[in-house]
Amino acid sequence: MSATDEQIYATRTFTDTEVPMIELKGVSRRFSKKLDIAAKLARKLGADVREEIVHAVDGVDLRVRKGEVVGLVGESGCGKSTLGRIVAGILPQSDGQVFWKGQDVAGLHGDAERTAKLRRQMIFQDPYASLNPRMKVADIVGEAPQVHGLIKRGGFDEYVDEQMRRAGLDPAFKRRYPHQFSGGQRQRIGIARALAVQPEFIVCDEAVAALDVSIQAQILNLFMRLRRELDLTYLFISHDLGVVEHLSDRVVIMYLGRVVEEAPTERVFSAANHPYTRSLLDSVPRIGNRKRAFATVKGEIPSPLNPPSGCHFHPRCPLAFDRCKVEVPKLKTVGALHRSACHLNDAG
Repeated sequence: MSATDEQIYATRTFTDTEVPMIELKGVSRRFSKKLDIAAKLARKLGADVREEIVHAVDGVDLRVRKGEVVGLVGESGCGKSTLGRIVAGILPQSDGQVFWKGQDVAGLHGDAERTAKLRRQMIFQDPYASLNPRMKVADIVGEAPQVHGLIKRGGFDEYVDEQMRRAGLDPAFKRRYPHQFSGGQRQRIGIARALAVQPEFIVCDEAVAALDVSIQAQILNLFMRLRRELDLTYLFISHDLGVVEHLSDRVVIMYLGRVVEEAPTERVFSAANHPYTRSLLDSVPRIGNRKRAFATVKGEIPSPLNPPSGCHFHPRCPLAFDRCKVEVPKLKTVGALHRSACHLNDAG
């Protein structure tokens, strides 16, 4: 592919008229910690003891179109990974609907359900913890496609070799175990495993965060090459705004379980609307701003066990006013394919 072709591909435009490959409507996910025997006894004796409920994802709407790379950004603990697992079909949602190519996945059964799950894969942050240390690479990569009938009889080794080469690995090492590889190589094994079931949509959950910078660049270039060659669609979860700016067509900003802003990448980095997004961007060092003092977002992200009322960001927001403390702002259109959840956008 020529440089011109790459530029055209990278600047492809997406419209709201397209049926999204994946769509979430009002999706929430809560985790509850049941009371143990001592806590139950204490409650019977009159103590104010309750089950702990973590509001990891709170009423999220999200659309990802075919061929798009959507960057999902937010601080640690904001619910990015949980949302990614819901999108990949690993975790069920507590509320809301998940659609795959326009069909509610809750209504899919049999082959349709199996296909929808196979076509959505996830690459995890820790390239060692996500691999079975007792399995050889050949089995890690080839087990799922063999179980699902994607490998022809007698074609196991050839199929595994193809997936390893595609991920930048030497097939000669397929009889080795994960601990015999470097971090970057282990991440390539994870990529080969995901590719082996012929996915269309891949969720990358901080897929380069645990790697050295030079290795990060190699893996990111691999993701972009695979996107072109296999026509893949990505949800790229990261806290690194530089990586997101380089890879993504569109950026979604999360804060404490909610989407607070989404827009095409260029617009997010040139005309961010939400105070939280602007705070994140202000904390990123840039060569042109060497003389400016950089400040992180003030305060700590609140606990999802007891999130603030109204706009979750209001305790840390320098522009907050009374309405922010009591009313949840809705995502509203503030520009072309640009939505933001802030009361400051309301006229008057």
